Amino acid sequence: MNGLVKGDKKVMNAWAFYDWANSVYPLVITTAIFPIFYEGIARTKEIVNVSIFGVEGVSIEQESDVVSFFGIDVINTALITILSACYFLIIVFLMPILTGIADASGNKKAFMRFFAYLGSFSCMSLALFDPQHLELSLISYVLAGIGFWSSLVFYNSYLPDIAEEKDHDRLSAKGFSMGYIGSAILLIICLAMVMLAPEEYKGLMSKLSFVLTGIWWFGFSHVTFAKLPHRKSELQFSKSVFTNGFKEIKKVYQQVRKIDALKKYLTSFFVYSMAVQTIMLVATYFGTKEVGVETTGLIISVLLIQLIAIPGALGLSRISDKFGNKKALSIVLVMWVLICFSAFVVTNEIHFYIIAGFVGLVMGGIQSLSRSTYSKLIPEGTKDTSSFFSFYDIAEKLGIVIGMLSYGFIEQITGSMRNSIVALVIFFVIGLLLLLRVPKFATDVDSIEAE
Repeated sequence: MNGLVKGDKKVMNAWAFYDWANSVYPLVITTAIFPIFYEGIARTKEIVNVSIFGVEGVSIEQESDVVSFFGIDVINTALITILSACYFLIIVFLMPILTGIADASGNKKAFMRFFAYLGSFSCMSLALFDPQHLELSLISYVLAGIGFWSSLVFYNSYLPDIAEEKDHDRLSAKGFSMGYIGSAILLIICLAMVMLAPEEYKGLMSKLSFVLTGIWWFGFSHVTFAKLPHRKSELQFSKSVFTNGFKEIKKVYQQVRKIDALKKYLTSFFVYSMAVQTIMLVATYFGTKEVGVETTGLIISVLLIQLIAIPGALGLSRISDKFGNKKALSIVLVMWVLICFSAFVVTNEIHFYIIAGFVGLVMGGIQSLSRSTYSKLIPEGTKDTSSFFSFYDIAEKLGIVIGMLSYGFIEQITGSMRNSIVALVIFFVIGLLLLLRVPKFATDVDSIEAE
């Protein structure tokens, strides 16, 4: 980054503001409005024979949560979970190619902008969702996910470029906090539209919420794009450009193997990522199907998570400053294990709200601290930080793919999302045990030069 000086407050604030812009997607689309909308509309009607007043074989029509997807009967929530795993898998294969081009050109901001636009416009297109054409409608859902997560690869890779190591935890936490505040504001607006609308217009207001989400993301992201630095493109298109990313990932892997703390940390991160993002993506569906929480209750729990996540992320940043990243992450993973055990046995709304509060407390913290910890362990002087963060994202996304597929298939086989919680507990426990094997997080990696 030509002439870039680390620590520029305007650049750092603009970087953090992208969380404000894009965090409306995971809240409105994957957590709050869309799950309720999807679970209510992605249903089929079937004729069943029942016994009424002793009369056998009475045919009645009832709704079913089993839908047909390309001719295959799938539980609606299992379908959305498996589809989420699929788009994460697409991202895993896409990222090395894109980061290879971005590093060669020096213009990762252009790629970040492209995926932000893809995600935001895909959110808007969800307003056209039609359960009669489920396969086509879910394309928008998949593209929105690809846009969101792909843009974050380039966004995260800016952190070591624009901030000193001592500021990584604070700036990362600031970004997540801004994201929680911004997304909570839009969620309140969207929820007001849906809840205050007459019953016959609630579906329309839900679709309007998807449009507003895309507009918010698209509009506010330009605050970030106006300040983030970029280099003039020097890219020469050739076959090597499309393979450079894979070569860089291989080179990063070879470097990671030489750095004991980074290698063991990434292994732990890979395993606990199987559970963290899965919980965030399926929590609303779990509340609806397993606990029987009504729409209003789900809204309360989502807002509760958002409000508590802000002090949670900032508080964990201070804990890591005082006790170190390893201890802070260990505390959070223990809390996640306890949360999963509680979710497995929860049966009423009050307990669901309490669990939601604890989820909010640790949700933002584990995301921001995981990101900043990794940025600290990247060798000092590394120029191709996009490749290092692509490697980080590949580890996270592969973990999510395994976690989501495990969750979805267990639900499809057993018919209960509650049984899937057991798999998440196992992932957290193994992740914690692996984290405890990590040497003290230190800056001795600085001595290992980037190749």
